[in-house]
Amino acid sequence: MSTLTSRRRLMTGVSPLMALALLSPDAALAQTGAGVRPDVAVQANTTTAQEAGTPQGQATDPAAQDNSPSPDGEASSADIIVTGLRSSLQRNLDIKRTATGVVDAISAEDIGKFPDSNVAASLQRLPGVSIQRSGARGEPTGITVRGFGGDFNTTLYDGRRISTATGGRQIDFSTVGSDFIGGISVLKTPDVSLASSSIGATVDIQFPKPFDHPGFRAAVSASGSLQDRAGHVVPTLGALVSDTFADDTLGILSSFIYTRRDTDTNRVFVSGWPGNGFAPCQLQGSTAATCAPTNDVNAAPSNRRTLTGWFPQQYGAEQQRVQDERVDGRIALQWHPSEGVMVTLDNNFSRQTLNTDVYGFGVWFSQESLRNVKQDANGTAVSFTQAGSPTDFTSAHNRQILQTNQTGLNVKWDVTEKLTVEADGAYAKSWLNPGNVIGSQNGDIGYGGRLGTNLGFNITGDSNKAFPTISNFGPAGNAAAWADPALIGSHVTVNQTQQNTDELKQFRGVATWKEENITLKLGGQYVEDNFQLLNRSTFTNNFWQAYSGYGAPSGQGGGVSPLPSSLYQGTISLDKFIPGFAGGLPPSVLIYSPQAYQAYLSGLGNPYAQNIPGFNYPGATDTANGLRGFRGQFTEAVDPASILTVNEKTLSFFLSSAMEGRIGNMPLHVAFGVRTENTRLRSIGQGRQPTSITRSTTDPSLLTIGFSDTQPVARRNSYTYVLPSVDARLEVTDNLQLRFDASRTLTRPGLNLLNPVLNVGIGQRVGALSGSGGNPNLQPYLADNFDVAAEWYYQRNSYLAVDFFLKNVSNFIVGGVTRQTVNGVIDPTTGQPASFAISAQVNGPDATVRGVEIAWQQVFGDSGFGFQANATLVDTNKPYDATNISQTGFAVTGLANSANFVGFYDKNGFQIRTALNWRDEYLAGFGQNQNTGAYGAEPTFVNQSFQVDLTSSYDVTKDFSIFGEILNLNNNKQSTHGRFKNQLLDVFDYGRRFTLGARYRF
Repeated sequence: MSTLTSRRRLMTGVSPLMALALLSPDAALAQTGAGVRPDVAVQANTTTAQEAGTPQGQATDPAAQDNSPSPDGEASSADIIVTGLRSSLQRNLDIKRTATGVVDAISAEDIGKFPDSNVAASLQRLPGVSIQRSGARGEPTGITVRGFGGDFNTTLYDGRRISTATGGRQIDFSTVGSDFIGGISVLKTPDVSLASSSIGATVDIQFPKPFDHPGFRAAVSASGSLQDRAGHVVPTLGALVSDTFADDTLGILSSFIYTRRDTDTNRVFVSGWPGNGFAPCQLQGSTAATCAPTNDVNAAPSNRRTLTGWFPQQYGAEQQRVQDERVDGRIALQWHPSEGVMVTLDNNFSRQTLNTDVYGFGVWFSQESLRNVKQDANGTAVSFTQAGSPTDFTSAHNRQILQTNQTGLNVKWDVTEKLTVEADGAYAKSWLNPGNVIGSQNGDIGYGGRLGTNLGFNITGDSNKAFPTISNFGPAGNAAAWADPALIGSHVTVNQTQQNTDELKQFRGVATWKEENITLKLGGQYVEDNFQLLNRSTFTNNFWQAYSGYGAPSGQGGGVSPLPSSLYQGTISLDKFIPGFAGGLPPSVLIYSPQAYQAYLSGLGNPYAQNIPGFNYPGATDTANGLRGFRGQFTEAVDPASILTVNEKTLSFFLSSAMEGRIGNMPLHVAFGVRTENTRLRSIGQGRQPTSITRSTTDPSLLTIGFSDTQPVARRNSYTYVLPSVDARLEVTDNLQLRFDASRTLTRPGLNLLNPVLNVGIGQRVGALSGSGGNPNLQPYLADNFDVAAEWYYQRNSYLAVDFFLKNVSNFIVGGVTRQTVNGVIDPTTGQPASFAISAQVNGPDATVRGVEIAWQQVFGDSGFGFQANATLVDTNKPYDATNISQTGFAVTGLANSANFVGFYDKNGFQIRTALNWRDEYLAGFGQNQNTGAYGAEPTFVNQSFQVDLTSSYDVTKDFSIFGEILNLNNNKQSTHGRFKNQLLDVFDYGRRFTLGARYRF
């Protein structure tokens, strides 16, 4: 029997066996009611209908009394009234302390007052939780828990899964309005009655409901924010109204939030560092008479590509101007006809619209064209020259709309004093770019051919402090004419739109039986997920190459030059483009509208109704060239290989028991459970084979792929897993408790990975042929999890905790890249069968992740001062090995040590809080924007990050307050690199953001 099989069987049986042993007479346990605080349920989501209708004054009212136990275990004789942040921290502490499993929580300080303006930003204050940011916006968009990010974490709204049309299973936290959230629970060990489908954590976002605060309540807020580079103030507005009536049997709550964020971000980038062999003749100091790099083993030794190395595929800089608008709306209706019945109907709506204008430049490198190459000890090309390098000035208008709507009905009925029955159903749908939307409109102009330059490239430092320097730039090396419109002509034009939908149907039923010392739960859950993906682009019909070639000044056969001067709207200086980073850039980039550029080219007319100089007319034998269908408009065509439909049905059953007892005089709380999950999946795609490759006559770097007719391809898959868990909490003293938790959890593969066909794009570049394939037979990741923790609650609102955790994870999905031929198609640049870099996913090896979380919260009596501090140290037995150039390399992603410190003052209506967040370098994933190398999927690392945020508020009256916020006070930058530290991929400078606003409640 294998070790893995033994471990799985052991985990299946450990929960009930341990619970029975702990509660047996041999364990000297006398079942009593001691040790459980009556105000907190044993399980995170155990609530009766009566409790659901009980006012939450003690739990959430800012004027609530802090009656938490003093160090000697007794309630303080002098009640201290605390409000705002300190009251929130005490509630969070109470939840953590009394939860049976490992749970951290964040509570609203007041109705309409969440600690941070972004949900993920609040979550990163918790031990073991770190965030990922959107480089273009600087906004936290995702979280990593104990080294597991993205799909490894499940996010719920009031216990329900959320649909997301982005293609994965994780949500973008920047789409969640935080103003009127009631609280968030982060379950690091599973509650089997809620979910076991997250190896990282389950994040449950709780929204307020009318009977949380019976009677009339309302809150409004308004603020303006300013990003230092964008230079103008944009608003955020929110309102919440809640009331109960008809003798407190009916209630309604409604909220609305409009949020706007504008950000101008400077970016320097390398699109990818492909690995391949250099020939000795390419190296600095070579005296070879000719240089023709080849893989032919019979060629002259100086021409054989025998030297391992990496080079930058494309280098450039750009400014991204992002307008982020979000609308959130919520309505909740509750009917409370009797003390034992609560019916809740709610609807959550969100719509985020991202409009991004991008202005930049880019230069393309081909490895076989590089000369005077100097490699460092790792093989990275740190300097070289390339003759005839073209220069592109790019612009883009990107528009992404993500819309989600969820409707749910929940019924809770206290059948007897001991039995509660709950039924919950929800329907949700999410859309990516609904309606008649063009997701991205791109313009690309520049010069090349006889104006191509003998460009120099040089790396001057590591990616966290320097970007590469280019030299001898400009047309034919004339730097003074770098952006001369008279020499610039049209090149490629790319439009593309991703349109996805995700539809979720779910139902959960549970019966809860409560005795004095035991709580039993029995129930089931059904979830059906229908995901549809489709991409439209001008790559599909090859319209992107309609006017490629740069025009007459470059000596190319295609392209239009000069372009009308009215297209140009100025320049953006690249001088001191990213302060604090060394490196040299050209003087500027051009500002022009891609829509106006495309409109100008379309205005030239139908090239088949008249001769249009500069149009890329296909040759007589070029039957694969889609430009035969071009009639002047840059319309998109559906990419058949992108069409994907995935239907996933999961049926789960669960049983759990929470018990109380004693070991000697020490109260013991034990919960065990088991959940079975059966998943059935059907994946349908559209398959086609490449039949030809044609080289562009106007731009020798461009290739066009011809295809066979498409055929539908369908695949099925199914799997069943048993997921047990056990949680034990021992109160050694009134202030010290120990925890032990063991569980099995799983994470399903991303829906976008389940495509049953191989996709080779129609538009390719010389030396960079690529394709990708999905795998509907992927099995879920499976983890056996263990926690051992000690928590010391040494005084009111203060504690110190240490938690050791271990995760043994199997079925890791490896996204490898292999070089292979496809359908025997010939590469016209070599005359040999074309070699494609094919990305695909398979279930791979096992790995162990281990670590420790340390958390310390200290409030200094009634002084108003306090702090929160935590650190997470993680490690794995499968770290990344940069020296492994095999195509099957594997490493655990997302692992990084992290630390957070929040210092605050909160008294007499004045609050100020400083948050310091640090995360060490980590491997974000495999694959880069350009990933066509011979050594598999190249990695992307995120460099160490440290950010300081400052928030403050003042209560002018008991109902009216003003607040302010400064994000990224220290002007932190986000940077990434490839296999080695000097292989810069991206550096984003997203600046600081200032917010000032007011809040009123009544």
